[in-house]
Amino acid sequence: MSWLRALKASARSGLKVERARLEPLIAVRAAAGLAIVVGAGLLLFGPGAAASSAFGAFQAAIATFQRSWRPRPVLALASGVTLAVSTFVGYLVGSSHATAFLVLLALWTFLSGMAWAAGPTAGIIASGNVAIMLVTVTLPTSVAQAAGHAAMIAAGGVVQAALIVLFPVRRWGAQREALADALAAEADYARRLRHDPEASFDPGPLMTARAAATVTPRQARRRPAELHGARGLAERIRPVLASLADPAVGAPAEGPARERVRELLSAAASVLDVAAGAIRHGEPVRPPGPALAVLKSPDTAEVLDGPALRAARRLAALLEDVLETAAPGSGRTADPGESKLRPTLPALMPLVLRAVRTELRPASPVFRHAVRVSAVATAGYLIGHALPFGHAYWAPMASVMVMRPDFSQTYSRAVARFGGTLLGVAAATAIVQVAHPGVYLSGALAVISAGLMYALMRTGYAVSQVFVSAYVVFLLGMGGTRWDQTVPDRVGLTLVGGLLAMIGYALYPAWETPRLRTRLADWLAADGRYAAAVLRQYADPAGARRADVREALLAVRDARVAWQEAVDRAAGEPVRHRGLSRAAADDAGDALAALGRNAMLLEAHLPDRAHPPVPAAAELAEALRAATEAGARAVRERRVPEWGVVRGVVTGWEVPGSAVLRNGAELLLAALDELSDALRP
Repeated sequence: MSWLRALKASARSGLKVERARLEPLIAVRAAAGLAIVVGAGLLLFGPGAAASSAFGAFQAAIATFQRSWRPRPVLALASGVTLAVSTFVGYLVGSSHATAFLVLLALWTFLSGMAWAAGPTAGIIASGNVAIMLVTVTLPTSVAQAAGHAAMIAAGGVVQAALIVLFPVRRWGAQREALADALAAEADYARRLRHDPEASFDPGPLMTARAAATVTPRQARRRPAELHGARGLAERIRPVLASLADPAVGAPAEGPARERVRELLSAAASVLDVAAGAIRHGEPVRPPGPALAVLKSPDTAEVLDGPALRAARRLAALLEDVLETAAPGSGRTADPGESKLRPTLPALMPLVLRAVRTELRPASPVFRHAVRVSAVATAGYLIGHALPFGHAYWAPMASVMVMRPDFSQTYSRAVARFGGTLLGVAAATAIVQVAHPGVYLSGALAVISAGLMYALMRTGYAVSQVFVSAYVVFLLGMGGTRWDQTVPDRVGLTLVGGLLAMIGYALYPAWETPRLRTRLADWLAADGRYAAAVLRQYADPAGARRADVREALLAVRDARVAWQEAVDRAAGEPVRHRGLSRAAADDAGDALAALGRNAMLLEAHLPDRAHPPVPAAAELAEALRAATEAGARAVRERRVPEWGVVRGVVTGWEVPGSAVLRNGAELLLAALDELSDALRP
């Protein structure tokens, strides 16, 4: 993609308005917290302290809207406390020496950039705190006032956290949505399998549900029973659906058996939809009688046989368990010892430090982002002071808020921020000129603007910036700053900050396109380990660890998602990968998806512990593991991988009485050959 096309695509993406489900009650709660803080600050301490506390409550509420499974009060408290510390330290340094503050700004922004190593939520909160710190350090006029302002900022976070505890909105709603989405995705998968027995399945909803099921010890003691257990059943249903539908290991492609399979898949979809709806809304399960009758029909044994019949019976049992688990109050609350526990914030710090150390290398996108945002913020601060505007902090603030570790988000957010700022300050200026609001009315208008921003945050960055800009104009007006002292400065310096962010990425990029082969190689190696783990279960049913298969499957999902995200990011970058065309990347991705799917089909028919061992499976497992590791090295080195060793094992393979294993081995080899064909010039 050329630079011109990339810039056009980024601009369109930044200005796009999404249709998203709104959460008005949560927005009202966040705005109410902001109103309490602003009102108390005005009554007790005056406009300056009220503005500081308002920024703290505003940012704390934004933190609670991030896509995180950690308890929302914890996010609000963490945001408020870290912003308070940043403000106090920033004032102490900035009030004594401008150069020292510049050094602190560079360090602070570098650390905020490295916070992305801990995940997007930490990175977004850290970036927002640094940006708002640039404003709040200008409000106090003494050390005592700075301490008071920092305390008010922290109080803003405490108020938002307290409101979340006292007035919960859809408690466990996010976890319910994640689990329901996973079940609904499997229902859609079952319907697609009726028409396409080799349909692909996006593991994203299952991965999200798994992340949502990771809870703190306190959450584990309070989690509703219907949110404990259904996800594990959903994980086990997916391979059963695939094995039932696939002609290679299930029913024939045509005939009465195929028709019965289609009926079973349709019934499974109905049951999964009912369970998803019950979990999503916390309502009683209304079992679909006709669907259950199809699943339990005794005629199935007369139409299906062998692996297909076993899959049908297993599917019926699993779906019955899903309906039982999804019923609210029908089971027990999870024991914390049985849950997958999320570390507390103190316990999380060593993990974060380890992740940061891992990213401290020149090739890391996170490290390059940290260096880039630090340099751009420092340059923006200097340029802001050199230009004939006031409020020089708006240039670095805009840069910090729009910069992200990847190209598309940085450029689209820069365009969206400037467009949103232009509309927001224009609307706020018109209101100020018509209404001439005083201190309290300005505070009320600021709260209303923030509430609208919270409500419409999911619709796009440009929309949220319209209300953020109006919020800042009204808030600073509450502190006595006239509109004509803020509007020209904010518009001009926002443009400067956005341009600096875009120039910074162009000069010191972290392109995803050159790393596509590495991502593909990682996925190939993970697929090979997963297939080998499954085959070892056949080789030694009594002694092999079933947990190995699960761990390998999770690694495959992570590698697949990393590859897909890399492909999506690379599609918008103005660079080309000479060793991997877009068509080759698509074909290679399809081949590896087929490889993982074929291994999953074998997993669906794993033998029980009493089944006799199949020694030949161990030979194939070792050959496959070694070949995929060598193939991954070949992919990284821009060579075409070869599968001679695997072909030799499969060609001379003799596995009497195991059609599933024999067919599965041939399917694995066919997928590897498709990968080589995709990468062959």
